[in-house]
Amino acid sequence: MIYLVEEFFSIQGEGRHLGTPSLFLRFGGCNMRCEGFGTRVATPDGGEVIGCDTAYAVFKKAFGSAWKKISAVEELLEVVEKYALPYKADIVLTGGEPLLYANDSILAQFLKCVIERGHRVTFETNGAMDVDFERFPIYKACTFALSVKLENSGEPASVRLNFPALKKIISQSHDAFYKFTVPSDHLEGIAAEIKEIIAATEPIDTYCMPLSDSKKSLERACEQVIEFCKQNGYKYSDRLHIRIWDEIQGV
Repeated sequence: MIYLVEEFFSIQGEGRHLGTPSLFLRFGGCNMRCEGFGTRVATPDGGEVIGCDTAYAVFKKAFGSAWKKISAVEELLEVVEKYALPYKADIVLTGGEPLLYANDSILAQFLKCVIERGHRVTFETNGAMDVDFERFPIYKACTFALSVKLENSGEPASVRLNFPALKKIISQSHDAFYKFTVPSDHLEGIAAEIKEIIAATEPIDTYCMPLSDSKKSLERACEQVIEFCKQNGYKYSDRLHIRIWDEIQGV
């Protein structure tokens, strides 16, 4: 069973393919909570959860009643087909954590179908879930945006850092790059963390983007993160969806 939280056709707002027209499929559930990010999200019952900026796709108890249950590959294909895309737009699988479903044959079948149709598929993942490239070789044709969580996420290293999984993804996938969420303070420690992660795997393109959940907070932090990238040799990634629409959901 796969849980689909939302789908929308927009542009990629982050990372290597920034600005590219993309169909996003956001899956429900995550192996982390990232309460250190401090984003407060109201729940349907009038409560509140604290976590990342997509907490509505993380906390099943609070939001799961609105998630759509997917029990067949045809249901995912219908989502793609209803947009009647006039060209082979990118398909981005995000969450939550989409690799929670890495061993689900429904997802593997879906990937095979859309890749055969000419779509580029990118997983936006925290990189802590293992991918079985031998059982499901279709993953070798996918791109992985590795948004590995840092200490500021509030998650312990034992949860957020899975170096065997990262090494496997980097070595066996079609393409992989790092995409770190960087706060505007404690940057010396953040720089050391990122260097340790890269040293434990291998150098690949590394993007850094501001920790932000609104246009105001993005504009406040972007110059500091740009300076951080200049000092450390990383690529700056804006967050276009926030800058343009001042939203984090459905864009």
